[in-house]
Amino acid sequence: MSDWPEARPGDSRAGGYGHGSASARPESARVMRQVRRGQTPPPGPGPTAPQYGGVPQQPSYVDGGGQDGYDSGYNTGQVYGTPGGGGPAGPRGPRPAPNWGRRIKWTAITVVSVLVVTAVGTYFWADSKLNREVDLSKVIDRPEAGEGTNYLIVGSDSREGMSDEEKKDLHTGSAEGKRTDSMMILHTGDNGATLVSLPRDSDVEIPTFVGSESGKTYQGTGRHVKLNAAYAEDGPELLVRTVEYNTGLRIDHYVEIGFAGFANIVDAVGGVEMDIPRDIKDTKSGADFKKGKQTLNGEEALAFVRTRYALAGSDLDRTKNQQKFLSALAGQVATPSTVLNPFRLYPTMGAGLDSLIVDKDMGLFDLAGMFWAMKGVSGGDGTSMNMPIAGSTGNGNLQWDSAKVKKLVDELKNDEKVTVSAQ
Repeated sequence: MSDWPEARPGDSRAGGYGHGSASARPESARVMRQVRRGQTPPPGPGPTAPQYGGVPQQPSYVDGGGQDGYDSGYNTGQVYGTPGGGGPAGPRGPRPAPNWGRRIKWTAITVVSVLVVTAVGTYFWADSKLNREVDLSKVIDRPEAGEGTNYLIVGSDSREGMSDEEKKDLHTGSAEGKRTDSMMILHTGDNGATLVSLPRDSDVEIPTFVGSESGKTYQGTGRHVKLNAAYAEDGPELLVRTVEYNTGLRIDHYVEIGFAGFANIVDAVGGVEMDIPRDIKDTKSGADFKKGKQTLNGEEALAFVRTRYALAGSDLDRTKNQQKFLSALAGQVATPSTVLNPFRLYPTMGAGLDSLIVDKDMGLFDLAGMFWAMKGVSGGDGTSMNMPIAGSTGNGNLQWDSAKVKKLVDELKNDEKVTVSAQ
């Protein structure tokens, strides 16, 4: 067999690997051995390579750097495998353990950032959809503000934007313009919420007012009309003026919704469960219900709150149904299944905000406070009632009980627990 080159003289390495030193002083860089090809090693003692069938002559190794007359001119540097070298010799160190604290920290920061951006974006999107059309600054001679917040919530019979097919399905008819179909005062404060229905047949006096469009002042003549006539005569501003004049209670915010918007909100939340007190069938509103618990869709809900003639024509009974349903609807909107489900939340917000008409000072937090207060009414933490009625006039207008109304208004102004009872 051929001889492999021996270590250089004076080289103390064992086995020819590495070039460590016992000295504390680091040794200088070593140069790599070069392979000398194409030359025959000089004759010397040792076995002679076989001429036939044996192992071929192996190349000899010399140090690069010009020794023995050979120098490649480029292959110099530290020997592979020595400490500090870049070669693959030697086992790899263990992989460092993951820094879970750091990972959790950045994951939390990312999640919070996404939630904040989503919340801010949702807020501005929702705020831009509010129809702030009612200017309460046009209302003159307003009562002093009391404690708490008072909302005037109006359901109108507006058919704006509805197709003929929708009008037929919802049994709304095709009357032009819009009138108030329901009116309620919602008071919120430290003693729970109070929801007071104002029958649309209430006998009220139209006071002096300024026209919302003309800006002209119309002097009061003492004429009495049904409450819903005020809205028909000059819209929301005159309605607010009339309610404030006849009650002495200042209205802080105005919220109105039409037929189509009401039905769309109910459908967006997946329907509202109601306990129908008795069988109801009303061909004019389209109501056809059996007694008991059931989930009403938008069309059925609208028929339920509009039902009047199936209740012996009583507007007071109808307002009780409206209170009951609106409180249940608010409770459904404010549930985690709606708020935490984007596939239900955004359609609900879109349907509601597109169809609501509010005053110019109404903000999203004011609107959220209104829904939360109505949920409290349905949950038993608040009070729902009709405006106290003393009787009716010869033309069918409902007369308020002036003594009870005054006491009720005083309690609401002072944000006290309501003690007045009514039908």
